[in-house]
Amino acid sequence: MINVGFTDILLGALAVLMLTAAVTDLRRRKIPNWLVLTIGVMAPLFWWSLQLPIYPDVALRAGTGLLVFLALFGLFCVGGMGGGDVKLATAIALWFPPQVTLLFLLVMSLAGAVVSTAAWVHHSKIMRRQGRTVVPYGVAIAFAGLLILAQRYLNQFA
Repeated sequence: MINVGFTDILLGALAVLMLTAAVTDLRRRKIPNWLVLTIGVMAPLFWWSLQLPIYPDVALRAGTGLLVFLALFGLFCVGGMGGGDVKLATAIALWFPPQVTLLFLLVMSLAGAVVSTAAWVHHSKIMRRQGRTVVPYGVAIAFAGLLILAQRYLNQFA
């Protein structure tokens, strides 16, 4: 790593941005584009701070990000996910190597099931409203990203 302190600052900023995305999505059911763009633009700085070689590491992360985008865009097209959620998950996926991105997607899916169920219960049972439930999936995405980041500091064997 070029600068451990700079890398840690970037990871801390990523954590703050993910928390901001979760809170914003929970309150407004919308994830701001500036927030997603900031996360995406910071990823190459993170790669640089780790001194990742363009090939294969950066290429694999960019390719994995593209695959995440295409898969989640398919869900967006059928109404299963919002556009901000697709962009947020893609931007966060750029930070992780492919095998960690798979774990991120797994945790995101499991957390998404919990968030979706809670949103449905709140919408239909507590608020007694009819119609489609809007799910703040950014909460699940941020939770998964934060859990992956926490592994760096909590798992002493990583």
